[in-house]
Amino acid sequence: MDGEEIRFLELDKQNPEHIPYIEEIKKNAIAEVGYALTPKQLFHTLAQRGRQGEFILDDLTATLKSIEQSTLGTDSADDFANLFEDLDLNSTKLGNKDVDMIYGQEMNRTTYNLARMNMILHDVHFAKFDIKQENTLTRPQHLDKKFAAVVANPPFSANWSADPLFLQDERFAAYGKLAPSSKADMAFVQHMLYQLDDNGTMAVVLPHGVLFRGSSEGVIRHYLIEQLNVIDAVIGLPANIFYGTSIPTCILVLKKNREHTGNILFIDASNGFEKQKNQNKLLPEHLDHIIAAFEKRQDIEKYAHVATLQEVKDNDYNLNIPRYVDTFEAEAEIDLDAIVQQLQALEVESQKTDAVIANFCKELGIASPFAEVK
Repeated sequence: MDGEEIRFLELDKQNPEHIPYIEEIKKNAIAEVGYALTPKQLFHTLAQRGRQGEFILDDLTATLKSIEQSTLGTDSADDFANLFEDLDLNSTKLGNKDVDMIYGQEMNRTTYNLARMNMILHDVHFAKFDIKQENTLTRPQHLDKKFAAVVANPPFSANWSADPLFLQDERFAAYGKLAPSSKADMAFVQHMLYQLDDNGTMAVVLPHGVLFRGSSEGVIRHYLIEQLNVIDAVIGLPANIFYGTSIPTCILVLKKNREHTGNILFIDASNGFEKQKNQNKLLPEHLDHIIAAFEKRQDIEKYAHVATLQEVKDNDYNLNIPRYVDTFEAEAEIDLDAIVQQLQALEVESQKTDAVIANFCKELGIASPFAEVK
């Protein structure tokens, strides 16, 4: 380049001087991808707990043979790499569970290529993964397969065709309704659940609207609870933890072969975060708190509640977390007598001040702004 020196900067997340560059890269990635990027802390922990045989994958058997990462490329490049480090792809294992293949599908070309590159960078043999670039909902590529684990962060409230012909699609037919064309969230849930095997577990990050919106989404939610009984837990997350959107989100955990068939666990982790300059951050202690509550599956005041299915039915199948976890903090009782005494004391002080000002005005030979002070 005409003798110019080309320099490469290795960005360090701990270096304050590099943070503006990193944030700019994230903004550009969001603009390129077109949707919010997943915070590393969130999926980092989900994957890690899966590796340890806890949390998302606690009930999977040693016969685990395949994993699908729906809408694969929703992490930034670095976040995506760290996610797969936790999945231990270098040995093509999920903890001590053998994994024959990893499947995924992503419509966005940039993130699709990121997904494939990360596989290669983590020494996953090309014969061990099958990632397709296509629309997950309208052109699914792996419908002939069932998966033991499915993890996804679909684009929030994305548009999709919602063509009535999809009511003939096996993924959606039993529900009798399709997700609205302006909000594909439930369609992703239906697709993922269809591809889950009979002992499978899935976790999906979604906006809170899926918990309470009515119309067709309400019908789908009713079917998931009443007919299939697959919703195992609802975990509310803090607002503003995603790159590109400040909306609060939740994790839905669904299981085909549930141990706790008579209840649903609700966790309100919306206040568990560290406030940072541009964004809230989930710290390890916040994630540990969520995981501990998930594993104990007990009522925790102002944090978690195990709701019976009858409670959910009584709430008309509305899964909005505040209906089940009461985080209301009572205000301290106000001592009115003490307030009156304070006001009286202030009145006395005010009169003294008025008298001083009036005396100054008299000495200066000017009119006092106050009524005559005795």
